[in-house]
Amino acid sequence: MDYQGLGVAPIISAQANSTPLGGCTLSEGVIAAMANAARSHVDMDQLWRASGRFLAEVTGSEDACPVTGAAAGMAIAVAACVAGTDVLRIQRLPDPGDRPHEVVLQKGHSISYGGASIAQMIALGGGRIVEVGAVNETLRDHVAGAVGPQTAALVYVTSHTHAVHKKGVSLDDLVAIGRKHGIPVIVDAAGESDLRHWAASGADLVIYSGPKMLGGPTSGFVCGRAGLVAACRAQYAGIARPMKVGKENLMGLLQAVREYTSVTEEARATAQRERMTALAGRLDKLPGLSAGVEQDESGRLIYRILLDIDPAEAGCSAARLATEMTTGIPAVYLRDFRLHLGQLEVDPRALSREGEETVVRRLEEVLSGSRDDAEIAR
Repeated sequence: MDYQGLGVAPIISAQANSTPLGGCTLSEGVIAAMANAARSHVDMDQLWRASGRFLAEVTGSEDACPVTGAAAGMAIAVAACVAGTDVLRIQRLPDPGDRPHEVVLQKGHSISYGGASIAQMIALGGGRIVEVGAVNETLRDHVAGAVGPQTAALVYVTSHTHAVHKKGVSLDDLVAIGRKHGIPVIVDAAGESDLRHWAASGADLVIYSGPKMLGGPTSGFVCGRAGLVAACRAQYAGIARPMKVGKENLMGLLQAVREYTSVTEEARATAQRERMTALAGRLDKLPGLSAGVEQDESGRLIYRILLDIDPAEAGCSAARLATEMTTGIPAVYLRDFRLHLGQLEVDPRALSREGEETVVRRLEEVLSGSRDDAEIAR
């Protein structure tokens, strides 16, 4: 069975490892690890605990718990803070009973997991979200003033793509508030590249996605304080049951983490920059495109190509170009977060060398067709 057999066409992703586009493509090592895992049975409790020890060592945390992804990680982390390891409370969730269940979140961090809101994930874990501040400004007093006897956790979302961090409360301040009141801090670091920084920040639980940066299959993990991670594992007797990670995906995740950590972030960034610089030189020669390489706006070591589209010269707008790229065979998806500025981006993280060639070829085809249409219209 393959995609073509189902009438589904594969896609070239130049917008990074996106959940709607299937997460990420897997290395041969990850594929082999998953295939080997599929060939035999294993005691899943032993495997989970051994996996936790491996991931804890990698992240510098006390323990870790595998999950199916960052959204599941949020639901499970909140459930751990609300119900702990009490089986009766765990099996009553999402009803928190008389337990503290309010989860304080800066309004600018109220993100969506590809359509499902973080508020809903928190609710699955028995929490009730308490949004504080405004989207463009949240003060420390906003957070501290929302803390009360029913507060179960404070949540911080690191994403610079989806969350708003300008004039917000820093993680350091959030941790200080949590320490003062004895309330755990949960960090959603789904797409972060540094596996040790966030665990060392003082946060009690940190959530990572398997596909977004690590090159893993549909998966993720929660790492942090041993007691709370044990409570995360305990949720598999409750709301986490439909979120369980199979042995194949779990072994694929561990292999992906091993491969990811075998290369330094600096070396990975250097290779990205060199690849994108060479590709930008080719794209800059296409009619109506001005191509240059830029570092991620958050300061992360990610280097993308920024494409400025001149509609008059290209024969089409940035929006039309993006749409036309997705209708060909194969379809190519460009990063469109700057579409309102007439700009598109090429992200290297999900792009193979073969994929780069496809991006060039499809842009040539689309721009050639657009210019011909413009000439006919004149």
